[in-house]
Amino acid sequence: MKTFQDFDLPKSLQKAIDALGLTNPTPIQEKAMPVILSGRDMMGIAQTGTGKTFAYLLPILKQWKFQDTESPRVVILVPTRELVVQVQEELEKLTEFMSVRVAGIFGGVNINTQKKAVAEGVDIVVGTPGRTMDLALDGVLRFDSLQKLVIDEFDEILNLGFRFQVTSILTMMKNKRQNILFSATMTDEVDEMLDEYFDFPEEVSLAQSGTPLEKIKQIGYHVPNFLTKVNLLKHLLATDESMERVLVFVNNKKIVDTAHTIIDEDFPEQFGVIHSNKSQNYRLNTMASFQRGELRGLVTTDIMARGLDISDITHVINLQFPEIEEQYIHRIGRTGRADKDGVAISLIAPNEEESQVEVELLMNQELEILAIPDEIEISEKKLEFEKDRRKFKTIGKKLNTVSKGEAFHEKKDKNKKVNLGGPGKRKPRKTAPRNRAAEAKKAQKRKRK
Repeated sequence: MKTFQDFDLPKSLQKAIDALGLTNPTPIQEKAMPVILSGRDMMGIAQTGTGKTFAYLLPILKQWKFQDTESPRVVILVPTRELVVQVQEELEKLTEFMSVRVAGIFGGVNINTQKKAVAEGVDIVVGTPGRTMDLALDGVLRFDSLQKLVIDEFDEILNLGFRFQVTSILTMMKNKRQNILFSATMTDEVDEMLDEYFDFPEEVSLAQSGTPLEKIKQIGYHVPNFLTKVNLLKHLLATDESMERVLVFVNNKKIVDTAHTIIDEDFPEQFGVIHSNKSQNYRLNTMASFQRGELRGLVTTDIMARGLDISDITHVINLQFPEIEEQYIHRIGRTGRADKDGVAISLIAPNEEESQVEVELLMNQELEILAIPDEIEISEKKLEFEKDRRKFKTIGKKLNTVSKGEAFHEKKDKNKKVNLGGPGKRKPRKTAPRNRAAEAKKAQKRKRK
């Protein structure tokens, strides 16, 4: 097994690694090191929790040499403010014995403070796409000395709608630079961006997208509605002492508040809330409280938790099953890290069962489905968001006519069928009903002309 000593790092960098108590690099760090050191562009595909941040920071800092310049030589783009803070902290730990100026820039705080920090001179900038673009357009952040561009969590940056900001930043940068890109999944949008803006980066892949992380026990319960889900979660929290550090996921920020309010009734001040409507200070303070062990858990969304290095999570709870299959992998990847075991528990409503099957196909593995304990109160009430039938993927489908195992294998067989195409195989195109009154008005206008 390789150690960091095998990387032949400068003494100042190795000293920082030793101070952190790190000995062995992760697989993605081993694979990325020679590619980044070669100067070639790289596209790294690796799941959450694999050590991606050090995978690009270590080779960048290994090559670091002093240069008399005030403009940044490295720009690192990440999707969220919390991730800016996290990467900046990791950088400061690694450069403790080096002379490297680091600045983090993100929205939601006074832009003038960040302008001043950048204007005074900086070597590495870590920023969100929006604030980075703002400072560049103002002429405060210049790319004259840029040598390396890192885009971390590329798929999530695009998923959050930052494509315009990223492309704007790219157009302001000189072409002669090394591009280091990391993404958990290769989406169509990531592919399009690679084709349009980057020249054949070398792909370094740690694992096939969708491969479940080992060391994570995956459990599911089929639950009729949201309030019954919360009743079951409360029961698990009350009876399972191993649920010490818990991440509870829901699909949007409104439901975060609803879930937290109900959980807080039985577990007052034990759970924090993280979503985009909370202020930056509130979110950072809540994260810090959780890291210090002052909170038992967090209720959050995919957007807020993506990429954050939250240590020692014992359980991930999918209070709502994710709508996108890959997000399930990202969520459960928050636990079972650093050679520790973890547990992922999914509470699955009838309208989420199809998503469950899609996830199982992606992983080529079924969840272990358990029966709801008899003492759980089954609520008859549905909340407003559950009544919006338009969101249900399963309308018109009989969910419980076959067993779970049969449904899984039937779905797999269906996906193996080959669509031979041809006009005879296509369904007739649906057209909107004709509005004859509107057509008559248009005809009259044409006659008048």
